[in-house]
Amino acid sequence: MPDPTPPGVFVKELPSGVRMITGASTSVPAFLGYTKPSANDDSEANPQPFTEAERTVPQKIGSWREFAARYSVPGIAKELADATDPAAIHALQRCLPLAEAVHGFFANGGGACYVVGFTGPQDAVPPEALKGNTEARSGLAGLETVPEVTMVAVPSLWDMTADVSAEKEAPAPDHAAGVDRMNEVVRHCTEQRNRLAILDPPPGLTPAQVGAFADTLASPDTDDAAFTTLYYPWITVPGVDAVERTVPPCGHLAGVWARTDAERGIFKAPANQNLRGALGIETVLTDDEHGELNAKGVNCLRVFPDRGLLVWGARTRSTTRDWRYLNVRRLVSYLSDSIRQSSTWAVFEPNDERLWATLRHSVSSFLTDQWRQGALVGRTPDEAFYVICDATNNTTETTADGKVVCDIGVAPVRPAEFVHFTITQIAGESERTT
Repeated sequence: MPDPTPPGVFVKELPSGVRMITGASTSVPAFLGYTKPSANDDSEANPQPFTEAERTVPQKIGSWREFAARYSVPGIAKELADATDPAAIHALQRCLPLAEAVHGFFANGGGACYVVGFTGPQDAVPPEALKGNTEARSGLAGLETVPEVTMVAVPSLWDMTADVSAEKEAPAPDHAAGVDRMNEVVRHCTEQRNRLAILDPPPGLTPAQVGAFADTLASPDTDDAAFTTLYYPWITVPGVDAVERTVPPCGHLAGVWARTDAERGIFKAPANQNLRGALGIETVLTDDEHGELNAKGVNCLRVFPDRGLLVWGARTRSTTRDWRYLNVRRLVSYLSDSIRQSSTWAVFEPNDERLWATLRHSVSSFLTDQWRQGALVGRTPDEAFYVICDATNNTTETTADGKVVCDIGVAPVRPAEFVHFTITQIAGESERTT
């Protein structure tokens, strides 16, 4: 800095050298489902509709208005009003669950989402097509290049199990085929490690049937179960085309997750929250039915007097102690993703004590902030987490291989799922006589 000529106060800014860790994305879902194959009838929309090719790759959507214009939602409603062929009607109706899910996401507090479309609503989608192709960026494989996605939902999944027909009634979903498609979604989330699957059981099931269906999914003691959530029952909505219908709740729940993250933080269980944009639920549950489903890892939607429709469960399908609760699994994924993304500066740095100390300081500062926000248990940071990055775990062999090892342990806050009160009646003293 040159010497100042006039009198005054001058400031010189110097880099501190401190490496900060910033939080990764937590509230961005990806929705996969049927969309209109053609956008010709929406040519005057603003913004312009996506082409058929554009609809098959991940597209970021920032509002319901944008989705309606980009994916020709008004055109679907118009064609449905004019259609008379049962097969055409069934195909158009299959485009609405995706629209309802996106609408429910934004209605419940969501900020942005990704959409991957399938433009052949008249045809079933086999598991291989749902899995997609990395080069074509189709299906679930297309989401591998979108690291900010933290939730995956397929509102059209049960329609994907069968072709449409000329019959008056829509084809019934194939439960076994649906489980195969669910497995692809769960496999994708497990491999990516930073996102969870929001799944819906088949429509029209009783509580007992849902419990039996949950038993057909991946075993609850596997790694896959920790990245899986299942919600029941389906919900009734006003309809994006002003026609009431019953739809899977996955889109609305993604919005609840996003709203909870914004209002409280990712460490807060996304439950005991109102479900906005829903008129009711397909099945009203009793406490006993809820208890049986809760034990199987099924999160229930309940209606309570004077409180309305609430999300009344926050579990993964895992039965292991570490990953039983949804907020714990999401928190650990968030911490891992944040540290990984913000530590890429360390690549090719000299692998010595100065690097280890910088990593320890960066990670400890980040975790201390999380502890202060209430994400970790402990009276002090030392009780809430530990960070080891020194000569004890960075040996001569690991440094010779170009590796830096940083061992981290955290104590997440678990939800108070069962609150018990003890009430004791104390008999009054007998009156004294004089």
